[in-house]
Amino acid sequence: MANLLEIVAPFAVDYLQTPLKKAVKSVMEVPKDVADMKDKLDGIQAIIHDVDKMAAAEEGNSHDGLKAKLKQLVETSFCMEDIVDECMIHEEKQLGDDPGCKALPCKAIDFVKTTASRLQFAYMNEDVKSEFRGIKERNGSEDSSQIQSSGGNQNITFHNLRMAPLYLKEAEVLGFDGPGDTLEKWLKEGREERTVISVVGMGGLGKTTLVKKVFDKVRTHFTLHAWITVSQSYTAEGLLRDMLLEFVEEEKRGDYSSMDKKSLIDQVRKHLHHKRYVVVFDDVWNTLFWQEMEFALIDDENGSRILITTRNQDAVNSCKRSAAIQVHELKPLTLEKSLELFYTKAFGSDFNGRCPSNLKDISTEIVKKCQGLPLAIVVIGGLLFDKKREILKWQRFYQNLSCELGKNPSLNPVKRILGFSYHDLPYNLKPCFLYFGIYPEDYKVERGTLILQWIAEGFVKSEATETLEEVAEKYLNELIQRSLVQVSSFTKGGKIKYCGVHDLVHEIIREKNEDLSFCHSASERENSPRSGMIRRLTIASDSNNLVGSVGNSNIRSLHVFSDEELSESSVKRMPTNYRLLRVLHFERNSLYNYVPLTENFGDLSLLTYLSFRNSKIVDLPKSIGVLHNLETLDLRESRVLVMPREFYKLKKLRHLLGFRLPIEGSIGDLTSLETLCEVKANHDTEEVMKGLERLAQLRVLGLTLVPSHHKSSLCSLINKMQRLDKLYITTPRSLLRRIDLQFDVCAPVLQKVRIVGGLKEFPNWVAKLPNLVTLSLTRTRLTVDPLPLLTDLPYLSSLFINRSAYDGEVLQFPNRGFQNLKQILLNRLYGLKSIVIEDGALPSLEKFKLVRIPELKEVPSGLYKLPKLEVFHAIHMSPEFQENFNLNRGQRQWIIE
Repeated sequence: MANLLEIVAPFAVDYLQTPLKKAVKSVMEVPKDVADMKDKLDGIQAIIHDVDKMAAAEEGNSHDGLKAKLKQLVETSFCMEDIVDECMIHEEKQLGDDPGCKALPCKAIDFVKTTASRLQFAYMNEDVKSEFRGIKERNGSEDSSQIQSSGGNQNITFHNLRMAPLYLKEAEVLGFDGPGDTLEKWLKEGREERTVISVVGMGGLGKTTLVKKVFDKVRTHFTLHAWITVSQSYTAEGLLRDMLLEFVEEEKRGDYSSMDKKSLIDQVRKHLHHKRYVVVFDDVWNTLFWQEMEFALIDDENGSRILITTRNQDAVNSCKRSAAIQVHELKPLTLEKSLELFYTKAFGSDFNGRCPSNLKDISTEIVKKCQGLPLAIVVIGGLLFDKKREILKWQRFYQNLSCELGKNPSLNPVKRILGFSYHDLPYNLKPCFLYFGIYPEDYKVERGTLILQWIAEGFVKSEATETLEEVAEKYLNELIQRSLVQVSSFTKGGKIKYCGVHDLVHEIIREKNEDLSFCHSASERENSPRSGMIRRLTIASDSNNLVGSVGNSNIRSLHVFSDEELSESSVKRMPTNYRLLRVLHFERNSLYNYVPLTENFGDLSLLTYLSFRNSKIVDLPKSIGVLHNLETLDLRESRVLVMPREFYKLKKLRHLLGFRLPIEGSIGDLTSLETLCEVKANHDTEEVMKGLERLAQLRVLGLTLVPSHHKSSLCSLINKMQRLDKLYITTPRSLLRRIDLQFDVCAPVLQKVRIVGGLKEFPNWVAKLPNLVTLSLTRTRLTVDPLPLLTDLPYLSSLFINRSAYDGEVLQFPNRGFQNLKQILLNRLYGLKSIVIEDGALPSLEKFKLVRIPELKEVPSGLYKLPKLEVFHAIHMSPEFQENFNLNRGQRQWIIE
């Protein structure tokens, strides 16, 4: 930018007409203005966060007015971001242009005019901020952190919604018998020390209903009892006063209103001394809650109990430091119980709680949409109770449920209960949560993909001692702990693999995304192109028409989830229509190998994340080398067979994902790479190995190897990669000879090793890795039992021996070996006849899975002595094994299939 201004300014003064001189002066000030905008953007986001809370708390005209202000603030922040990005594009373009062209009048004029006009538009934010200050003054608050309580509406609404579950009829309390029995036992029996019992789950699951039912049954077993509803904006003093009002008879109460916190704690302790008590704290949000309450709740070791309901697992974890604790994670209702509850609400006494035959199928579809959430089932059932029992009306309701959630006041309780969790999020987590609305409903979002997209969008802020990926992992875990995101499946190593959100939460996210212009989900049902600013666009169907109809230069992120192949014209228009894109994500078969992709693809100069995953693309465009900001390139399940030479110009590339992607020695030029998986040498293997040695930042390497004469190069490579924590080595099936991986390796941070393909013998260096956590062997065809070598690895927690990885007859877990191993998978070991578990081995094992081991007739010796084994799963084993297996050992999770 500085070089550009030095050239443009004197040229303009000497040669341009007088009316343009003022514009030139404005351009001279652009660097300072851009820096100021970057500084202001975080502040604007915080203001948007507060106004969004205000709008949620208000109703009627006030609500509509605040939503209009919110939209204005959002669009102002977009304008500021646009100017910053446009300046980045101009700067990069000028750096890439021929120096002799930089002083051309047309370029100077174009730059001056576009930048000046955009600056004028951006400075509208001063007016908007002035209006926001007026909003705060009208609400009697100069502190934006207090705005959400405007008029007390939010607390009143919150209190009313918390009260409703306390007065349900018995017929409306269904599906809680099992959890209720568990809680009742924990409350009445067990340890004498004071115990915190927590019920955890997402909003609307029925935590309050369940606990109220149990509390009413057991409270007579305690000398003192209290039910305290905890608001999101509680004070410790307020809760202490509420407890005293519950514990102390009216005529004996003091003047608690004037007491400070310490005096209130002393009063509570005095009344609880030597008494067995139970206190329910309903709907705890704050992780500091227990820290503020624990000293008041005295422990006289007389069986006292504190019962907490919460959506936030971290609020429970904070209790563990100073209290005994038991946790019940409340699950959604089964489909059977959900239908029973729905029939009760939707049909009542009219049909004796039964469903008319003509409405059974549509009732089931509606209930499935609720995914076992009692609040939604009760509210929707009650709403349909008032409708005529006409199947067409019910079908129309089901098809328009998202619109009903937005407009039907009868469904407000569902929106508000679920919305409280969103509004409780810190504002840095809100965009991460809203991002789930980009994906189609019921979509299983891959953890790694989600994290890389968050980073590309700029949602993840760097922290001194952690990588961006590690910080993003923390963000995702917090959303899970808050019961907003659900884990769909785990990897073999126990990490999150796929995740998603409840269907109704997804609907609420989509509505919020439209309000904030965060994301627009385009559909073929739209009659006309959407007006106004759009930040992100997701297309799940009819992609050609929609890509063409939504031409919006403000879009930063485009996601196409479609089996339909994009047309040549649609692909060609993308760089023109969406020139400020940072994320471009094609999923499934939406992209073919069209020549126009190569013509203008490089115009997307801000692109940070690019995925051709599972597309039909064969060749990458040469213009990919111009994408200087690209950090992630995902080519998994694509048909790319050759990497163009221009690819090696991507100096900022951090993650290259694919399957046996051919690379050259020039890979060493991409020194920012952290993930390289899975690749193979294109021609000269030694040259590729030397190139890989230059990648000092590499953390994950997946490598397809050629024969054993390259083992010295591999040894040198691993020893030089001191940050490497995951190593995947594969030999092709076509390589009939077993390779030799015996060499000396020092890899102090290596935590995960996966070897696929024939080995001459087990590599001794693997058994010397001090921090190895996960080991996976597949098709290694070992003839000597590797377990004695691995027995003393201190952190090994997951062991997978797959598909002829071992051809011997006996696997033996030595005495007192594998002290920290938590899960084992033995799969398709066709020669294995015996598994021996010696005394003291596997003391921490929780999961043991056997699959297709036809020669194994006896249950592993020592299996029944494993103290922590929770799940033993045997699949497709021999009839003799099944006969010998003792199913009557009391372990409910021991399964044979």
